[in-house]
Amino acid sequence: MERKKLVVIGGVAAGTKAASKAKRENPELDVLVITKDKDVSYAGCGLPYYLGGVIKERKELVVRAPEEFKATQDITVLTKCEVTALNPTQKTVAYTELKTKKKNTVSFDYLVFATGASPVLPKIEGIELENIYPLRSVQDAESIRACLDSDRVQDVVVIGAGFVGLEVAENLKLRGKNVTVVELIPFVLPGYDEEMSLLIQKYLVEQGVKVITGVNVSGFAGDADGNVKAVKTQAGTIEAQCVIWSAGVKPNVQLAREAGIKLGPTGTVAVNEYQETNIPGIYAVGDCAENINLLTKEPIWCPMGSTANKTGRIAGLNLTDKAAHESLPGVLNTSVIKLFGFNAARTGLTEKAAREKGYDIETVIVPANDKAHYYPGYRQIITKLIADRNNHRILGAQIIGQGVVDKPIDIIVTLISCQATLEQMASLDLAYAPPFSMAMSSTIVSAQIMLNKLNGRFKGINPREFIKIKENPEYLVVDVRVEPEYLVRSIPGSINIPFNQIAERAGEIPAGKKLIINCKIGKRAYLTSATFVKLGFDVTVLDGGIEAYPYAVN
Repeated sequence: MERKKLVVIGGVAAGTKAASKAKRENPELDVLVITKDKDVSYAGCGLPYYLGGVIKERKELVVRAPEEFKATQDITVLTKCEVTALNPTQKTVAYTELKTKKKNTVSFDYLVFATGASPVLPKIEGIELENIYPLRSVQDAESIRACLDSDRVQDVVVIGAGFVGLEVAENLKLRGKNVTVVELIPFVLPGYDEEMSLLIQKYLVEQGVKVITGVNVSGFAGDADGNVKAVKTQAGTIEAQCVIWSAGVKPNVQLAREAGIKLGPTGTVAVNEYQETNIPGIYAVGDCAENINLLTKEPIWCPMGSTANKTGRIAGLNLTDKAAHESLPGVLNTSVIKLFGFNAARTGLTEKAAREKGYDIETVIVPANDKAHYYPGYRQIITKLIADRNNHRILGAQIIGQGVVDKPIDIIVTLISCQATLEQMASLDLAYAPPFSMAMSSTIVSAQIMLNKLNGRFKGINPREFIKIKENPEYLVVDVRVEPEYLVRSIPGSINIPFNQIAERAGEIPAGKKLIINCKIGKRAYLTSATFVKLGFDVTVLDGGIEAYPYAVN
């Protein structure tokens, strides 16, 4: 009997995962992977660290070479070959060998699209100049690293303040370069709410990275040799001998569109829960395929390495075993990033997204330690939690700081995936020992504070909402820290009444004022709010205190 044939278009994470899983499930399957790249399987997420020299050698980025696939799994890999046409009716794929221009056609029984995504470089003045690079492949990283090694390159502009852009900025700063990040939207790291993004940006600036947000790049200026020498923006011209363009990617779907494969509302290939397209036997995985938001059940695009691996595995299994019915119920856009000594993680919906989707939500911002406060090496982290007021289910979280953030975000991912409530979150029996956690972990504390808020034990306001009413004469900020703390850093316009002096000094507060109570992390403000209420004041606690306050202070 003739062996069935699988053709995978594209490699990296999703394509090679699909090919390998299909071959493991059906060793009699003929598997062919076709990719335009020189490399078929490489660690794309490691590219910024290769630029910085953390990853020393190119070979460390290449997971498996084509010959390894052939030797270990009998999978044939064709590199530097571009698929030019797909005929779903005849089940054929036409491709061209880029080096020789030779044209070939192969047939298939199953096909997997793993065509990924490409950088979006606009047609603006000077874009053709030398030393302006995207960062998507190992070849891109090699070109950038060679440029950075030049003695003439000291000023680098990174365009785009997403994950890759900021990781590049970190690595180049650690190499001793002068780094400027330019971002079109008002805040760094899309996917975080304003107050959390501002705290991240503040830390980057403290590390010597110049950050310019809310600014569009209009073009580039070059020198007599055709090399870039400056970036033109609305905020002025920025000197640069090297520019790295990291301002977004677009899915590679033209081939699928031309073959009659349906695209979804996100502009990526529409798939069912088994990663199959509208044409039976043809699947799509990774950055070219659509995903489902686990919470809203709406189509989204989640071009992440973790999602690529999962979707590749699911397609590889289901195309060989229709009865398997393994699926990916949805994604939460979970991510984590390290920036110098600072970490940031997020999952689920932001506050902004949750409100836009019509959820009735509550939020809390909670600074806490990642370990017991008396254990050497503990660090602070700040958790923002978003929950549904009506059913108390967790909708999202953002955790930032110099401490451990991946463990608590993964706990919250699990809770959201299991549709857990705040009550369940608050009662988790989590592992505790001083080197690993506080006795009441930041995860549990965040849930408890949220429940206190929802149950009316106190009123709270987050920094972003506070800024909107800060100048309203009806309100007065009362800082209940002791005077030495207050003198070091305080919110402009606030007054200082230490927590142990409230009873005797309450008369200093003008009659009729609504109070915003502030302290270091919110704990003393919460504890003293009841005292102020008994004295007849309308009291609101500033969420997270001065530690989570991202705006200007005295």
